[in-house]
Amino acid sequence: MQQLFKQCYQEVSHTLWQQAQQVRLLICDVDGVFSDGRIYLGNDGEELKAFHTRDGYGIKALRKAGVEVAIITGRHSEIVKHRMQSLTVPHIYQGQERKQPAFAEILQKERLTPEQVAYIGDDLSDWEVMQHVGLSIAVRDAHPYLRLHSHYVTTCPGGFGAVREAADLLLMSRNAFHQFQGSST
Repeated sequence: MQQLFKQCYQEVSHTLWQQAQQVRLLICDVDGVFSDGRIYLGNDGEELKAFHTRDGYGIKALRKAGVEVAIITGRHSEIVKHRMQSLTVPHIYQGQERKQPAFAEILQKERLTPEQVAYIGDDLSDWEVMQHVGLSIAVRDAHPYLRLHSHYVTTCPGGFGAVREAADLLLMSRNAFHQFQGSST
């Protein structure tokens, strides 16, 4: 499976592959990770975001494989709430100026250690948690500091399949890539 991942995305070290195998929870930022980071505002204050269906498929596949999923985001948006509920993401933390308290709460609820967690982010507000997890992932177009200090940098930019790439890394590392045959949403 490591060879397949290389063919699909990029080569990863044996150490990174082992880190991915230990992950039991993927925590995602939203803006710049699930979306391209842009926020569209209508004249009446309506907010719009675009989400990639491949990312949704990856989230569903992870949950089916026994990897839990959470989001921690600094903004609050009904769109995010609806999208994550449609993907059956159980841990939805919005409006988190500091992400560490939500991270600690999720660890306690899931009875996990930081080493069992992967976090995918795009900006410095994510680093507070990323520096403590077993597998830190930066999207391709993340802030340069995150790209320099993360364990893995995706080949896909945020909003264009970066979450799916992270999901594929976790799925392939545990030989669970072909187990899910659901629909993307």
